Amino acid sequence: MIERLRIIVSRIFAVILIALILVSSSALSRSAPFFGKLLSFIGLALVSVAVIGRMWCSLYIAGYKTDRLIDQGPYSISRNPLYFFSLVGAVGIGLATETLFIPAIILIGFMAYYPLVIRSEETKLFEIHGENFQKYTAFVPRFFPSWKLLVEPTEYLVRPRTYRRHMREVIWFLLILGFLQLIKSLHQMEILPTVLNLY
Repeated sequence: MIERLRIIVSRIFAVILIALILVSSSALSRSAPFFGKLLSFIGLALVSVAVIGRMWCSLYIAGYKTDRLIDQGPYSISRNPLYFFSLVGAVGIGLATETLFIPAIILIGFMAYYPLVIRSEETKLFEIHGENFQKYTAFVPRFFPSWKLLVEPTEYLVRPRTYRRHMREVIWFLLILGFLQLIKSLHQMEILPTVLNLY
């Protein structure tokens, strides 16, 4: 139930953001072109980190998400690394708009909603894994990774079909970056109207 609700809320939020981006331009890219380009570069770097991070997470949970408690790889440094890297990517996409307003909205939206999702999922994991999950939560941080805790096996069995599906989900980050460039060009050509100038 919470998984379906998370997807619905995320999609509604994305539609609202896309609508905002379609009718707005970056005031920063005109008043401070270098700063606008710098934001865009940082955004691209964050999206790159997010894509690699999410693929790393998917490698460990592909097909095992509810079967067993995953506590290695990215899950040894954070209990919710997939959400962490998703946030990094979402903020990166926001910065790629060359505004500070869009990434701020993304950050606020995430902070308002995802802690509820995380708590709900952790309650479910405690019901499934009991004491093992309680021990896990005692030393692995809930959200922000602690890299000194990293534990990785020399080998790890992966279910390729499930991992391939996870890879398709990651491609959206890159497609959205291309979409933003297209929107920017359409604004410059005055094909799309600029209703708002965002900083």
